[in-house]
Amino acid sequence: MKDTLKHKGKRNLLARELETKGIQHKGALEAIRAIPRHLFMDSSFEDHAYQDKAFPIAAEQTISQPYTVAFQTALLDPKPGEKILEIGTGSGYQTAALLHLKARVFTIERQLELFKKANLFFKKMGYRPKKFIFGDGYKGLPEEAPFDGIIVTAGAPEIPRTLLAQLAVGGRMVIPVGEENQTMMLVRRTSEKEFEKQDCGAFRFVPMLQDKN
Repeated sequence: MKDTLKHKGKRNLLARELETKGIQHKGALEAIRAIPRHLFMDSSFEDHAYQDKAFPIAAEQTISQPYTVAFQTALLDPKPGEKILEIGTGSGYQTAALLHLKARVFTIERQLELFKKANLFFKKMGYRPKKFIFGDGYKGLPEEAPFDGIIVTAGAPEIPRTLLAQLAVGGRMVIPVGEENQTMMLVRRTSEKEFEKQDCGAFRFVPMLQDKN
């Protein structure tokens, strides 16, 4: 598949649609306009790639709805050069949005099929996360902490303390919390021991899985 003027036109329309749905963050909208979402998906979905919908990818996972990617990106509000930890690489679409905003991205994927696929895709497309790890997102990446931002792209039953510990003072975490349905939470670390939590609305994500060993 190629990225054509037609695809770019569809991305512009999608960005306008997201604006009407309340997305005002310029960087998030720029990422939606710039990133060829159809290349992250199976070719059978190409005609639907710029609809504001989630679609299946490998390992019973999904590529997130563009609105959700833009919403989480806007909440996280990554600045150029900031260290961002992403839990749940998936197709790599959210990763690409963070890289487009010039963040230093450390991303973790626990599904081997998705990890291999995204790793090849990143190399082919020239996307360069600082680190791409196959592992348990619940554990985070303590050897690289602290992070200016942490973004979780799967529904966690609760906010993992291991991830809170890896957040820099002044840093923020965007995470959907809940079992069947999730509440998007924005967590800010205000001091070594204090965190502020903000409820940012209802969403639905695939569950965040944890290694048992």
